[in-house]
Amino acid sequence: MAQPKYPIPEFSRREVNRAGATFVSQTESTLEKEKALVIINNWRTAHNFPLNTFQMRLRKLATSVNADSLVAQRIKRLASIKLKLERFPDMNMSQIQDIGGCRAIMRDVSEVDHLVNVYNHESRGVKHKLAKEHDYIKNPKPSGYRGVHLIYKYRSDKAKSYDDMRIEIQIRTLLQHSWATAVETVGTFIRQSLKSSQGEAEWLRFFALMSSAMAIVEGKPTVPDTADNINILRPEITRLAKILDVEGHLTTFRDSIQVLGGDNKRVSNAHYYLLELDPSAGRVIIKSYSQTQLTTATLDYMTLEKRIANDNRDAVLVSADSIQALKLAFPNYYLDTDLFLSHLRTFTSTGQLYLF
Repeated sequence: MAQPKYPIPEFSRREVNRAGATFVSQTESTLEKEKALVIINNWRTAHNFPLNTFQMRLRKLATSVNADSLVAQRIKRLASIKLKLERFPDMNMSQIQDIGGCRAIMRDVSEVDHLVNVYNHESRGVKHKLAKEHDYIKNPKPSGYRGVHLIYKYRSDKAKSYDDMRIEIQIRTLLQHSWATAVETVGTFIRQSLKSSQGEAEWLRFFALMSSAMAIVEGKPTVPDTADNINILRPEITRLAKILDVEGHLTTFRDSIQVLGGDNKRVSNAHYYLLELDPSAGRVIIKSYSQTQLTTATLDYMTLEKRIANDNRDAVLVSADSIQALKLAFPNYYLDTDLFLSHLRTFTSTGQLYLF
């Protein structure tokens, strides 16, 4: 089978950083912003080559720990890049560490620990450099986010054009993944970046408390400024769940979505999927591409992002083994929060949470 043709970085890091500053500037002209987008999009899409390299290794290692583990990859959305540059004005575009990201979802924390240990202690002969490790399971974010992030700098003797590009590997449990899905789903509909601790105080507090409850069940540290006792957490979670009508909201979000295009018969060997989520219309549109159609997929992605830049829609270009794997790895794009709701119902009614 023919191999995909990957774009290479065509601009210096200085030019990339300048483009990033222009992208978020309030004073630059439309023309200058369009020029900046050309540079940013090249920098962003060039991450596909190192990302695919890391994803293949992650898949091999994750399945060696658990054959049923789930692995997927994605290139960061322009909207997310813009938000990050705005939140961290001292950050350069070339310093963003998760433009290319891949994710492994494991059954439980023991499998997460095992996989992280493999990366840390069984990587002889691997030239890529581990630049940072963030253990948000040991030290949860104030938002309640938990998972392990490994940030690597790509290194290769054969593809030096990509050297030092950063790729982020996320490793989390199914329980942690269900929480993150619910956070992104609610954030999508209320148009607030809850996962970045931005939004309505009661929603932020609810998700922080639920994360702590899950952490206790997994035998891990709780979120800052929350109790570390299930019996203390339960009354406040129950109260907020009722005030916010969490179950009603998440059920409505899920039921509103009509999936279109997921059975694309023209691409039998689909590798990339372009997802367009339209919460207002209650639908997600999926367009499939083979592994050799990366250039076409990337161009369609950029075109779609420009078209939806000023409305309530969202888009992402991802890779997964199948539509079924895609739904499991990126359930927030299908507004699928059934797993989180199941945990919430069980906890508020019995005070218990269960591992898988």
